[in-house]
Amino acid sequence: MKIISKTFKLLTVFLLVLGVTGCSDDDDNNGPGVQTTTIIDVAAANGLTSLAAALEATGLTSTLQGTGPFTVFAPDNAAFTTLLTNAGLDLDNLSTAEEALVRNILLNHVIIGQNISSTDLVNLGSGYTNTGATGPNGANLSLYFTTTSGVVLNGQSTVSNPDLTATNGVIHVVNTVIDLPTIATFATTNSALSTLVAALQNADTGTPTVPWIDTVSNAEAGPFTVFAPTNDAFGNVLTELNLSGFGEGTGELNAATTDTVLTYHVVNGTNVQSSGLGALNGVIPTIGGDLDLDGTVITDANGRESNILATLGLVDIQGINGVVHVIDRVILFPLN
Repeated sequence: MKIISKTFKLLTVFLLVLGVTGCSDDDDNNGPGVQTTTIIDVAAANGLTSLAAALEATGLTSTLQGTGPFTVFAPDNAAFTTLLTNAGLDLDNLSTAEEALVRNILLNHVIIGQNISSTDLVNLGSGYTNTGATGPNGANLSLYFTTTSGVVLNGQSTVSNPDLTATNGVIHVVNTVIDLPTIATFATTNSALSTLVAALQNADTGTPTVPWIDTVSNAEAGPFTVFAPTNDAFGNVLTELNLSGFGEGTGELNAATTDTVLTYHVVNGTNVQSSGLGALNGVIPTIGGDLDLDGTVITDANGRESNILATLGLVDIQGINGVVHVIDRVILFPLN
């Protein structure tokens, strides 16, 4: 499966073609018969009482009564009950830290400035967009959607009742609260990165165990900047090295070597989005060692070039513990 690569451009085109805008706050003054039915009104009319309570508790009600437009993936009441129970949260008695967390979780369900219908999403197929939630350095978190079996968000939450229309946007009811995504969220939900997941799992089998999966799944770890090779990139490097796959047998890429390779794809302790790559002054300080960077081209110690797929929109895939940039070639440690 090839990665869907034109998401951001296509979203913009759809919105321009549809000409969808929110009603301004001034609409209420335009005379008799002019009414606004905001996201908050539509949520109330459809019995989303838990959403309404959470928005009120975190001060977001007025936000979603604003001009917008907003696309809101609204968890149903059962989904909210599960979240609050599992997290031990009481909306009537939130600490400052808990309120900030719940607010960020709620904003992770909101796309600001766009009115996206379920048809738009199905036509796009799959891809990434940004939510109102924020992660390291205040960067907006990403949301990955697929539509092969309904509209599924971050591989976790499915739209159960789409296209509830408001004058300032649209609500799609979902059956599960969408967790704040980690790097692991995006690696495991996009099938075009499945070999990267296999590489992480292979490295974890070493002795002593290297906790790659646990680390990239940890919302409190990092932040990390990850350069993620596609499936094709891993297939090509195995051919290049005359290896058959991952494992400990003859002709396989063993756990220790896989671990070493992966270290050249991760920068620890920093969240560098594509706009900040220039500030690296031509050097990417990965865990494994420094790499040369020229624009969007990474050169390893062997003179091999890997391209950051910026023109395809596969950069700045932002999680709560770091950011992912997809590359078209596996980076290798010095071979000589």
